[in-house]
Amino acid sequence: MTQQDHDGHLGAVYSAKDPAAVAAAYDRWADTYDAEMRAAGYRHPSVALALLARHLPRGSGPLLDAGAGTGMVGEWLGIVGYPLVDALDISPGMLAVAERKGCYRALHNIALGGDLPFADGAYAGIISTGVFTTGHVGAGALPELLRITAPGGVIVLTVKDTVWQDGFQAAIAGFVAKGRLTLAEETAPYISMPGEAATSPSRAVVLRPTP
Repeated sequence: MTQQDHDGHLGAVYSAKDPAAVAAAYDRWADTYDAEMRAAGYRHPSVALALLARHLPRGSGPLLDAGAGTGMVGEWLGIVGYPLVDALDISPGMLAVAERKGCYRALHNIALGGDLPFADGAYAGIISTGVFTTGHVGAGALPELLRITAPGGVIVLTVKDTVWQDGFQAAIAGFVAKGRLTLAEETAPYISMPGEAATSPSRAVVLRPTP
C-alpha cells in the first residue's frame, strides 16, 4: 500500500458527508488499516493508553472502546491490564477485523452522537481515539458518554483541534460549571502522525464524571 493510497483513505473518511458515508469509507479501508496506520506512526492509541493507565486502576472494567475500528487499542488494553472491553464502531467492516483478534467481550455496530443502548454507569472507563475529528464526532456525543460511565470512572478522548475549537472545549467548560465532570488532565497539542500539518494538531483529555 502506497502513501498515496493511505492519503486517499484518510481523505475519504474526512470528506464523508454523513454517517453512512463514513461507515462505507472505513469498510473499504478495513483490511489495510492497521498496516497503514502503524507505518504512518499513528500516535493517538499510545497517548490515550498512557493516560488511561495513569487515571484508572489496572484491572478495572468493563471498558468501552468507543470507535474501536479494527481493535488496535483493544489488543493493547489487554496487554496493559484491562481485559474486559467492549467495542463500538460505525463500520461493520472494521468490527469484523476487530472480532478476529478476540480481544473484545462484545461488539456493537453503533454510531456515536445519538442514544446508546447501555445502562447508566455501565462502564468503568471509556477510551476513544481518532474519533473526535474532522467529519466524524463532535461534542454532541459527550452527554451519553458521561451517562454510561460509572461513578469514579474516566473517559479518555483524543480531540482534533478543529473539533476542540468548534464547541468541544466550550461543552467541557459547561459540564464543569454544572458540576457534571472534572477535567482531570489535558495534554499539550500534538501531531497525531508524523508529517501531518502542524496547523492541525490534536490533544487528549481525561474526563472524570462527578458522582
